[in-house]
Amino acid sequence: MTTTRNQIMLGALVLAIGGGGYVALDRWVLNHGLPDGLIQANGRIEGDHVTVASKFPGRIKELLVREGATVTVGQVVIRLDDVQRRAKVDQAKHAAEALEAQVQAAHMNLAVLNLDVPLAIERADAQVARARAMLDRAVEVEKEARSDAQRFQELAAKDEASLQQRDQAEMKWQVAKKDISAARSGLAQAEKELSQAELGWKRIRAKESEVAALERQRDQAYAVLDEAESVLKDFTITAPTNGTVTTRMVDVGEVIVDGTPLLELVDLDHLYLKVYVPEVRIGKLRLDLPARIFTDAFPEQPFDATVRYIASKAEFTPKEVQTPDERVKLIYAVKLYLKENPDHRLTPGLPADAVIRWKEDVAWAKPRS
Repeated sequence: MTTTRNQIMLGALVLAIGGGGYVALDRWVLNHGLPDGLIQANGRIEGDHVTVASKFPGRIKELLVREGATVTVGQVVIRLDDVQRRAKVDQAKHAAEALEAQVQAAHMNLAVLNLDVPLAIERADAQVARARAMLDRAVEVEKEARSDAQRFQELAAKDEASLQQRDQAEMKWQVAKKDISAARSGLAQAEKELSQAELGWKRIRAKESEVAALERQRDQAYAVLDEAESVLKDFTITAPTNGTVTTRMVDVGEVIVDGTPLLELVDLDHLYLKVYVPEVRIGKLRLDLPARIFTDAFPEQPFDATVRYIASKAEFTPKEVQTPDERVKLIYAVKLYLKENPDHRLTPGLPADAVIRWKEDVAWAKPRS
């Protein structure tokens, strides 16, 4: 009797499939018996992992966090031995400070030159002017003395002037000629001093070039210092983001090379459940649809989530999808981002089921096994 009953039910089922019931049956199988408007999927909770690594080789001096520790961006997590680096920073700092002192001294010398040179030229110009005036005066005196000497020479020849007057006039003329020679020598000396003073502009330009060269050396020294300080700063490794330490790859005393992974972080406040939706149902989904996530650890506490990512290409069912009817179908990866993670109860790797609602008027339901 039981066999007959089963055969009758199987026949009815076949008739239902042949009469158009296939869609309803397929919908039930693919959707685990949930009402139309809800889609069930399963997967594992994941987070965006960030690997903390060192830019430079060194020895681990301090390890300030362990697995499970919560860190904030900028928090110091590891310190490398930096004794040699600090010595290089001190050396670069002393070199930069020495050049800075030279630059300041050169600027002071340049400032003094900029004040002294114009004053020296002004004084030399005045001396040249005075020397020219003296020469002009000496020329006038000589001209007058020459005229007197000639006149008294003629008068003495006519016995109209004494020989003494003639000799005195001649002597004054000779003195006047010597004064002209002295005045010309004075003018030449004044002009020479003016030329020397005007060379001050060249000294200023040379000092300006010297200052510029020293400034370039100083700037290069400060660049070396900045680089040394930057490297030293990188010997103190900080968390690049907020998160929880999930993996620690090193311990105190280990010597590492540059690029060695040290810690792995994940932000427990930005977790998501990665699920796979069959190809026949992916058309129902769109971004920003609401979803609820259920876990065995907290069976009575669903967690609200939102569809934030839908793969554009299908793939074959991955091994972690356990539903038999989905194992042979093409599926699309979908990420459901949790709105919150109270007390960080959820962690990466935790298996979970999700219910996605694509019809607003459909009541929420728990996942079906």
